[in-house]
Amino acid sequence: MNLKEKVKSLPSSPGVYLMKDSLNSVIYVGKSKNLKNRVGSYFQSSNSRSPKTAKLVKNLKDFEYILTDTEFEAFMLECKLIKEIKPIYNRLMKSPKAYSYIKIKVNDRYPDIQISNEADKSDGNLYFGPYTNKSTVERGLLAIKEHYKILCSNNWRKASSCLNYSLGLCIGMCLDTAPKNQYTDILDKIIKLLSGTDKSIIMDIESKMISASEKFDFENAAKYRDYSSAVSYLINKAKIVKFTEGNKNIALLEHLSDDILKLFLIRGNKVLFTEKYELENFDLTELKTIFKTNILYYFNNETLKNSIDIGKDEIDEVEIIYAYLKNKSNGCKYTVVSDKWLTCPNNTSLDRIIDKLLLNAK
Repeated sequence: MNLKEKVKSLPSSPGVYLMKDSLNSVIYVGKSKNLKNRVGSYFQSSNSRSPKTAKLVKNLKDFEYILTDTEFEAFMLECKLIKEIKPIYNRLMKSPKAYSYIKIKVNDRYPDIQISNEADKSDGNLYFGPYTNKSTVERGLLAIKEHYKILCSNNWRKASSCLNYSLGLCIGMCLDTAPKNQYTDILDKIIKLLSGTDKSIIMDIESKMISASEKFDFENAAKYRDYSSAVSYLINKAKIVKFTEGNKNIALLEHLSDDILKLFLIRGNKVLFTEKYELENFDLTELKTIFKTNILYYFNNETLKNSIDIGKDEIDEVEIIYAYLKNKSNGCKYTVVSDKWLTCPNNTSLDRIIDKLLLNAK
């Protein structure tokens, strides 16, 4: 069977596809909500392909696929397989992820804010992240420092002021003359920003962008637009990490059809349990009992109750889970299961959230 014939036999279902070269090596892993349409697109003539995609198609000699029940599972499986196989075209066709953190050296007189490739949380410093786009982090940090006028370009405590001091972008850390309380106030605002609790800087930057635009200063308007986008990225990443660490146990329910439900139990970046249920085989009371039994077992399992520490190895799955939960178009429903509800099987709060999860199930 040639490849075009093989594509015709593909189902229009969610799943992951693995592209292979003449040596039968996997050179690309992708996912789709509709495998037939997505894989088929590689075999259609197109002048809009990027050079890298064109080269992939030229080297494509075969493919395999793995079906999943949901798009969510396709996302998670693609992420897992890319990490395991490390296909060459996934590295070439996507921006390389240089994972990074923002580090605040809290013991300095003027705590320095810098980018770090690692997070050593035992050194007493503050770390935020991880972030998957280092260039955006660099741009966001530049925007923050410029906005708060702490863009010092000298090694601090020198006798002479830095260039940025004369430009009004440094409050005098280089001269060791910046008021300590002023810098402390600035640092508090930056920590709140990186924690996702203070977004006021976005409005300030956008105001500068509008002002520059009205003055036909399009160069600065474009700069402030990029600044706004980069700082928003930092805030959004903080929101994802905060959500995951604060909402440890997630019960997700998705309708595969009018008659079939699928339950997912998620902790941090891991899916602990999945199961499909055909509604014709259960009444709601039975389903509630089954859901409650599984929730209590998996979320109380001591071997699975590790503390959630989101680092480089976890952030990709965390982002997938967060995006899927927050995507209203996929029709899934989720609920957060509090730890305190798990210690008491007769807790009515647990019964209520299961009722809410199963609302309109039949």
